[in-house]
Amino acid sequence: MRKLKLVLGALALTLLLSAQAVPAQAEDVLVSAAASLTNALTAVKVSFEATHPGVTIVTNYAASGALLKQMESGAPVDVFASADQKTMDQAAAKGLIAPGTRRDFVRNSVVLVVPADSKLNLNSAKDLALPSVARISLGNPDIVPAGRYTKEFLEANGLWSELTKKYILGNNVRQVLDYVTRGEVDAAFVFATDAIKAGNKVRVLQAADGKTPALYPVAIIASSKKPGAKAFVDYLQSDEAQRILSTFGFKKP
Repeated sequence: MRKLKLVLGALALTLLLSAQAVPAQAEDVLVSAAASLTNALTAVKVSFEATHPGVTIVTNYAASGALLKQMESGAPVDVFASADQKTMDQAAAKGLIAPGTRRDFVRNSVVLVVPADSKLNLNSAKDLALPSVARISLGNPDIVPAGRYTKEFLEANGLWSELTKKYILGNNVRQVLDYVTRGEVDAAFVFATDAIKAGNKVRVLQAADGKTPALYPVAIIASSKKPGAKAFVDYLQSDEAQRILSTFGFKKP
């Protein structure tokens, strides 16, 4: 009998220690974020999880417009981070985000780049009209914020219509970046953070910002009931998260 009590006591102690080792609010927080955030937010995720035991951030990266369509179709999401205000405005209008949770957390800019080994004598956007330029890549303005910013810039400079036949539209800004780093296009418009990621594979010709600033908003999805969602959105505002984001070229809003 005494041996049985010792065994039961040991078992009870093991169960108690196991229960203490597993956080009471262990949960997966699903974050849908703009493709341009891929590397930066992945780094932030690692830092966040290290300081929030039991909360796992599960990321889904794509063009902001494509992510909005996914959410409209019922895709499970807890946090949405867009590369523009327009897409977040649409999400709000459709009742997809929780009121009062929307915040701007980083700022970006658009740049015109060419392959590093380009033999074309290009110096600025006006040179894109030259006959030697056959293919220009940019994000599809219908779903890609970087594409909308680019269109605004080209329209302001009287180039949008003139260059139409040269456009190679990408489904997200990372696809556009791939086109130019592989030398499949003569020039491309990408975010400055993407140009930094490409390193010596591209050469930046000029800034290509329109009148609309590239401010990135983040918000909690209305249907989410997870405490970890708010914790992650709050963390994006922290000094440590902002420091990490800055190492990838993002600026404070």
